[in-house]
Amino acid sequence: MKTVDLHVHSNKSDGSFSPAGLVDYALEKGLSAFALTDHDTTAGIKEAQEAASGRGIEVIPGIEFSSEYEGRDIHIVGLYVDYESAYFKRRLTSFVNGRNIRNQEMCRRLESHGIDITYSQLTEEFPGCVITRSHYAKFMLNHGYIKSLKEAFDRYIGDHGPCFVPRKKITPMRAVEIILKAGGFPVLAHPLLYHMSQARLEKLVATLKDMGLQGLEAVYSTHSPSEERQMRTLAAKYQLCISGGSDFHGNAKPGLDLATGYGKLFIPEEILDNIKERRAWLQSHPEQIRHTKILFTDLDATLLDSQKQISDYTREVLTAWSQAGHKIALSSGRDINSVRDVKEDIRLHLPGMYLIGYNGGQIYDCDGQRTLYKTALTLGQTAHIMEEAGKLGVHVHTYSDTHIVAPRQDEELQYYRHAIKTPVAICPDVTKALEEGPCKCIAIELKDARKLENFRLSLLPWAEQEGVLLVYSSPYYLELFPAASGKGAAVKKLCGILGINPWFSVAAGDAQNDLSMIEAAGMGIAMANGCEEAKMAATTITAFDNDHDGLAHALVDLI
Repeated sequence: MKTVDLHVHSNKSDGSFSPAGLVDYALEKGLSAFALTDHDTTAGIKEAQEAASGRGIEVIPGIEFSSEYEGRDIHIVGLYVDYESAYFKRRLTSFVNGRNIRNQEMCRRLESHGIDITYSQLTEEFPGCVITRSHYAKFMLNHGYIKSLKEAFDRYIGDHGPCFVPRKKITPMRAVEIILKAGGFPVLAHPLLYHMSQARLEKLVATLKDMGLQGLEAVYSTHSPSEERQMRTLAAKYQLCISGGSDFHGNAKPGLDLATGYGKLFIPEEILDNIKERRAWLQSHPEQIRHTKILFTDLDATLLDSQKQISDYTREVLTAWSQAGHKIALSSGRDINSVRDVKEDIRLHLPGMYLIGYNGGQIYDCDGQRTLYKTALTLGQTAHIMEEAGKLGVHVHTYSDTHIVAPRQDEELQYYRHAIKTPVAICPDVTKALEEGPCKCIAIELKDARKLENFRLSLLPWAEQEGVLLVYSSPYYLELFPAASGKGAAVKKLCGILGINPWFSVAAGDAQNDLSMIEAAGMGIAMANGCEEAKMAATTITAFDNDHDGLAHALVDLI
């Protein structure tokens, strides 16, 4: 019976065989096919396929994505990816850019520990390779800084080592989506290596299945017969194809051989035949992997440019997003009337649009012209905030359903209204102008950042007890709203109302008050012009800023 191996690495990532050398070795081992699945790169596929041409062996174009889920490193293998498509190349370029930034920082840290290493030296020593920690270890061993590869990890680059820099990874859900969009077949690799409980592993598999996962690597080098049966049962439960691979790395994993693993691995060609059959069915039924998504986007410095407008290109991308059946939620710290004004100003009239104001305090359905959700401060909380602001001389105003309500006209209110059209009602005791508690208050200080921070600190013990959040939306603005509110809470709330899996949500922002939204969404996008906190929270950072269609360029590949 013919055999295959659907999980193999070359020296284009962290294996020791060249792609062409793998072809020769696979023929020697009697394989009818193998998948070249290097880590986050497809650089070796062309060489391998050319070496296999006319020799009776199939080289399957593949990749192994490193992703992160609940603090664990999860690997998703993609088989039959269209690695030459423009879309897939853009996604890999994005990964490479993030990896380069991380590698340069690791080199800097190693240098500070007395090791003469630069990123250019590293790439020269390992040309054409995706640089991983094993390459750092080999470099240090080759240059006499350590006596063994293990020492490199123990002293410098292990997970808790002083020179290790974690690379921001995509989620496994996003990896599945990318593989599918590139025409590939996504497989959860070596599921038992994640050391999850059965319940947690099933939760992951169920979530990935909803995203479009098609296979599970039940046949694997380290699996015992009982473990293989367990994984086959799990795959059957979720109607996933069985996949199998050795995870061959050559000399990098001594004792683990191509096709046979540690000696007892056997992957019949029938496994690949089943995958091909399922893949052909998917290609003829694309609706089976098409899902409704929702975009949550901040306004200022994210969707809007410096002139508070959107470009023709951004409009074109948002229109294409809507025409694909996806939803759009404009999410802002502004009051809901101001969010509506922005929508009118930029002439964005698309089906399936929602407005989120007051940092998640109110959700409005544009099609149905009705409020779907609202949460607010109490009148007592509002009175306390205003009283404390008066003591420190800090401007604070709040909102009724129709007006900005402020205790007085001042420079801060005038500044705030330069971009806000909502009418103003002046009332020394703002609570007398309110029929119900407001969704939020906002403190503004234009000249003295310390004054605003002192106000925040003075309120902090009370706010923690009352369940009120104090969040900066800019250096000048401090937002005060219920803990039950927040942009992240609005993501979960609206997804729940619409019946959209939160993993199919995308959130984009630039400021601290966007953090909860970026973290709550299935994919978080931070603007290139955004704060460092937003960039750390996000899974993707735009290549361009808000004045150069940064959000649109990031969004176009998600449609």
